[in-house]
Amino acid sequence: MRRPPPLPPTAESSTDAAARVPAQDRSADDLRIQADEYDVAPVIPLTSPTPMQRPSELPDTRDPASAEEAAAASDEDPIRMSEVWAAARARRRALRAEVRRFTGRQRRKRLLWLGGAASVVLLVLATLGAAYSPLFAVEQIRVVGAETLDTAAVEAALKGQLGTPLPLVDESAVKAALVTFPIVESYTLVARPPHELVVRIVERTPIGLIQTRAGYTLVDAAGVALSTTATPAPGRPVVTVDGGTGSAAFESIGLVMRSLPPSILDQVTAVSASTPDDVTLTLGGSNAQVVWGSAEDSAMKALVLEKAMIARPPASVFVYDVSSPSAIVVR
Repeated sequence: MRRPPPLPPTAESSTDAAARVPAQDRSADDLRIQADEYDVAPVIPLTSPTPMQRPSELPDTRDPASAEEAAAASDEDPIRMSEVWAAARARRRALRAEVRRFTGRQRRKRLLWLGGAASVVLLVLATLGAAYSPLFAVEQIRVVGAETLDTAAVEAALKGQLGTPLPLVDESAVKAALVTFPIVESYTLVARPPHELVVRIVERTPIGLIQTRAGYTLVDAAGVALSTTATPAPGRPVVTVDGGTGSAAFESIGLVMRSLPPSILDQVTAVSASTPDDVTLTLGGSNAQVVWGSAEDSAMKALVLEKAMIARPPASVFVYDVSSPSAIVVR
C-alpha cells in the first residue's frame, strides 16, 4: 500500500517567519517593526554578550615574585624519603644533645654539692680524729687558785690523767681525787690544747677553830672540817657555840664571819653564840668585845664598826655594840 505524498508547504506570513528567527540574528529594525505590531517597546541590547572564559584564560592577579617562586617550586623535584629520614635523624641528634646538656648541668651541680658535703664531713672527722688522738694528750697539769692547798699534792693526785687525750679526761676520776682535799670547795677543768690541763680551784673559807677531843678542828661556814691540829693554829679565832656546827647559832656565826672585812677579821681572836641573835666577837690584844647580835644587816654593821674602831681604837674601848647599826654604842 502506497504512502500518500506529503502535503505541499504552505506559505508562511512574514510575521511568523520573523518570529522564528533567533533574536541574535535579527536586526534592530526588525525588532522595532515587531514591537510596533504588538505595541511593545523593543529591547535593544547595548552590548553583545561575551562568551564565558575558561579558568585557564582568567587573568593572573598574583604578585609576579610569588608567581615566579611558585613556578620555580613547581619545577623542582619532589621530596625524597631519604631527605625525610635525614631530617628526622638530625632532629633526634639535636634532641639528644639538648638532653645531654641539661643533664650534664644538673650532674655538675650535684657533684658540687656532694663535694662540698664530703669536704665538711672529712674536715669534721679529721678534727675529731686529731682531738681524740695522742696528738692532744695531756702532758702537763697546772693547778690555779690554791692559797693554802699544796698544789704539788693535787698534781700528784691527778697524774693518772697524763697521756689521756684532752676530750677524754675522766671527770669522775678527777672529782674522786679532789674529794680527798677537804679545803677544795669547787673546781673547774680547762683544756688548753695541745697538752695542758688546767684545774681551777676555789678553796673553802675557814671561819675558826672548834675544840674537839682530837684537838682543834678548822671549819668553814658550812661546818666542814678542813684540818685538825693538837694546838690552836695561829691567826684562827676559836669558835664557841651551843649546839655544834649543825645549829642555827653556828650558821649565824658563819654569816657574820664571812661579812667581816680583812681589817676587822685579822683582829678577831674568838667568837661565840648561844642563839642566832647573840653573836659576840673578841678582839685580840685588848680583849675588847663586839656585840654583834643577829646576822641581819651584817654589811652595815661591819662598816659602822670599822669607822668606830678608827675613831676609838680597841685599846681604849671595852665594848662596841653594833647590834643596832643606826645607834652604835661604844663603852
